[in-house]
Amino acid sequence: MELFGAPIESIYLAALIISGLITVLYILFGDVLEGLTEATGFLNPTLLLAFFTFFSASGYLWEILTPLNSILIIAISILIAILLDTLLNVFVLIPLSSAEESLVYTEESLKGRIGKVILSVPKDGYGEVVIESNSGNIAKPAASFDDLPIPEGSQVLVIDVKSGVLYVTPHESFDEIL
Repeated sequence: MELFGAPIESIYLAALIISGLITVLYILFGDVLEGLTEATGFLNPTLLLAFFTFFSASGYLWEILTPLNSILIIAISILIAILLDTLLNVFVLIPLSSAEESLVYTEESLKGRIGKVILSVPKDGYGEVVIESNSGNIAKPAASFDDLPIPEGSQVLVIDVKSGVLYVTPHESFDEIL
């Protein structure tokens, strides 16, 4: 079959090369276009580029390797591209986007956590507390909730967080009581 005076295999191959090049450019300069995906909401350039790459690669291979009708090959290639695009989105892109969010913490999420004083907290001043988390250690300035001095090395319980400062009180673990 010919399209625009050129064999369909050549069109598939040209589309594959062009979509591959645009994909590489998007990988290198994708942060510039990140606002476009936020504005449209449903047009994800990664998925669009992957669709065109899968479609053109599948179409090219089917045209070269099988004697099927070109219209049937287009339909098969669209189905393969949709399937692979869906798998890419579900098993790669969605987990990556949620993994990025899981490393973030909010000040509200620090309330009730137990930390260790690394710079002693004076009666009316500030010290520093480190809290261990799955994504690493969080070191924050701290003040005593009860206006009591807290020595370095003590375990503390975060009672409140205001303006980035942890308000803590000394904490005794169950093991220390026994």
